Amino acid sequence: MISRSVRAALAASLAAALTAGAAACSADSGDSGGGKARNPGATGVIGGTPERGGTLTVLSNQDFAHLDPARNWTMPDMDFGIRLLYRTLTTFRAEPGKKGTEIVPDLATDLGTPSEGGKVWTFTLKKGLTYEDGSPITSADVKYNVERSFAADLTGGPDYAQQYLAGTEGYAGPLDGEHLDSIEVPDERTVVFRLQRPLAEFSYTATLPTFAPVPEARDKGVQYDQRPFSSGPYKIDRYDRGKELVLVRNEHWRAATDPVRKAYPDRIVVRMGLGGDQIDDRLIASGGGDASAVEWADMRPESVAKVLSKEDVRARLAAEITGCTDMLHLNTSRAPFDDPVVRQAMMAAVDREAQVTANGGPALNEVATAYLPPALAGGKSDVLGIPPAGDVQKAKELLADAGKADGFTATLTVSTGDKTRAEALQQSLDRAGVTVRIQTVDPSVFYDTIGDTKNAPDMAISGWCPDYPSGATFLPFVFDGRTVQETGNKGNYAQFRDEEVMREMDRIATLTDVGEANEAWAGLDAEIMNKAPAVPLLWERKPLLVGDNIAGAFGHPVWTGQFDYAVIGLKDPAKS
Repeated sequence: MISRSVRAALAASLAAALTAGAAACSADSGDSGGGKARNPGATGVIGGTPERGGTLTVLSNQDFAHLDPARNWTMPDMDFGIRLLYRTLTTFRAEPGKKGTEIVPDLATDLGTPSEGGKVWTFTLKKGLTYEDGSPITSADVKYNVERSFAADLTGGPDYAQQYLAGTEGYAGPLDGEHLDSIEVPDERTVVFRLQRPLAEFSYTATLPTFAPVPEARDKGVQYDQRPFSSGPYKIDRYDRGKELVLVRNEHWRAATDPVRKAYPDRIVVRMGLGGDQIDDRLIASGGGDASAVEWADMRPESVAKVLSKEDVRARLAAEITGCTDMLHLNTSRAPFDDPVVRQAMMAAVDREAQVTANGGPALNEVATAYLPPALAGGKSDVLGIPPAGDVQKAKELLADAGKADGFTATLTVSTGDKTRAEALQQSLDRAGVTVRIQTVDPSVFYDTIGDTKNAPDMAISGWCPDYPSGATFLPFVFDGRTVQETGNKGNYAQFRDEEVMREMDRIATLTDVGEANEAWAGLDAEIMNKAPAVPLLWERKPLLVGDNIAGAFGHPVWTGQFDYAVIGLKDPAKS
């Protein structure tokens, strides 16, 4: 049996790793070559403690990819869903900095009880939990949503259940009446998970939306995305795809059972389809109703100078370290990137300094020199030693060795907001003789587009963020060939399949010592860098503006620096 002291030590070491990484990235103001950069925005909580009431407006350039908890695995959609519409067995504290990396019980009474050496985890639900209609939340509802995550048509969500639960081979979800024996519900408040192997950090896994409840009677398959049945403090009043989502209070949510979510606003309105520059300008001006608004997606790079030059506006800017690594994924399933020498040439050819400039400059970005972000690797590493501006001569030599001295043409798909960055890549790769054709895709369908493996582009820009502070939530999801799916592929956009790498992942997964595992993940990171299935580009901060009537705003340290919607609200609700 894993004792509670062991689990507490794990939590402390994971939190310490995250804090150490954050400190390493937030010291002196630095340069685009990977130097340390201090936070250019506000520190702590913006606007103080909110008052209850009013309407919080969210200005967005896009619709949600998914709100179904079985499919919700991109930020900020996941933060929005978990904090407002549904609850999970455990969750992260709603606080900035180190405290935000700590997990607390949510639906469960505690962080779970391990047994059988950590291969079995038992959770007990709190008493008095209800859905938006007042009906009780049961352990069977938690089991049902975990089972839903296996359904082939419910793509896009976390697949930890597929990786961790025992006896799941060939399982395709509960829609045909089949259920998993590895999830037991001995009574309405108890759920037991039987795992393939011991897992000390399953309390962290249970923070994910896979572990939110869905009552079977309310399930509508793919249509559930439109109207999840609320177990959180808000429910959907109306949802006009691509235009507007309106949330109102869930009168059956009980604050006494939920110490994390404060539910300050009476209503939350998400207005979609706005231009990024338009959103920035409206929030900089902070006039009328925009004073009670926040922005959904990152502030545009061209707005950085306008914000940082004005102290009063700068004080309304959150710029938390994301803890993610942004990458150029190379499609290794076909030529030319099935050749590791060509991939190594790409690693040398990319001008990452130009990526820093195109993404808002060194105040918000650092050159990435590894896949694992510093928070997970115990600091920064630079295995290949390639200059930040690239090494064009080395790239040309490698291309010649691969029989491509005359270069080649490749396609690059990016979200519309990354077009400037795509053009910077186009220019830098052209120096080595690589011609890039750019395709831009609306953010709401971007991941579905690059996740269609049969029609995937040669290259794509996408980042990966750990779901909690562990290397186990990073490298296996980005580079384990067994995770590649024909449709709804997520993480391993390079379609990278390497037997040596997968064997080492399996070995590390058996390690019970956290320090030993962290060291092993860092070593594997270096090994994969030499195989070059992707080019690490940036370690970013997440720049988000708020209006001057906003209170309780901060970038959450675990959820990629996104606002924590559990505690955000208004200074003066009457002004909204």
